[in-house]
Amino acid sequence: MLKTTVSPIAHLWQTTPSASPALNDWLFDPGSLTQRLTLLCRDNFTVQLLSQGWQALSDDECQALGISQASTGWVREVFLCDGEQPWVFARSVASQQQLQAAGFDISQLGTRSLGELLFHNQAFSRGAMYVRQIPCQQLPALAQQQASPYQQLWARRSCFSKGALGLLVAEVFLPKLWQDTDPSLLNTLKPTAC
Repeated sequence: MLKTTVSPIAHLWQTTPSASPALNDWLFDPGSLTQRLTLLCRDNFTVQLLSQGWQALSDDECQALGISQASTGWVREVFLCDGEQPWVFARSVASQQQLQAAGFDISQLGTRSLGELLFHNQAFSRGAMYVRQIPCQQLPALAQQQASPYQQLWARRSCFSKGALGLLVAEVFLPKLWQDTDPSLLNTLKPTAC
C-alpha cells in the first residue's frame, strides 16, 4: 500500500502539467490506461494482483473521496504488466460505507482490470486528473524494487463517481514502462536508489 497516512501530502497532488509534453500525454490522458498499455504490450497485457482487502484509508485518500478521516475502505493494489513485466503500480480505494450502500462489489475482480470495468460502465464519470512525483519509499516493497534506481516516480490519480460512490484510482508509472516505450521519459525521473 502507499504508505501515506497523514494529509500534509494532499497539497502535493496538483493539476499543473510537467515540463515534458510527452510525459503530460501519459499523465493527463483521459482515456483508459488499460487500453493504452494493451496496445503497447509486446506480450499480453496482464494484471498482477498484489493485495486487496478492507483497511483504514489514509487521511489523504479520505480527503480525496470526501469521506470522514480514518474511514475503512476496500483497497486493491496491482501491477499492470506487459506479460510478467510490471509497467504501472495501481492502487484503488473506495469507502466501505459507499460500496455497501451502492451494492458494488469490487472484491471479485481478481486479475481483471478495474479500468476496463470503469470505462465500460457508462454510469461512472471521471473527475479531474491530479499528478505528482511519489517518493518510492511510499510504495510497497514490490513496487520499490521495480522503481530502482530512481527515488521518485511520476503518478496520477482521479476519482471515478457513480452517484454517491467514489473510487479513487492512483497509477504510478514504473521506469520499465518508459524504458520499453519512450526512453526519453527516463530523463524526467530523479536517479538514486530508494
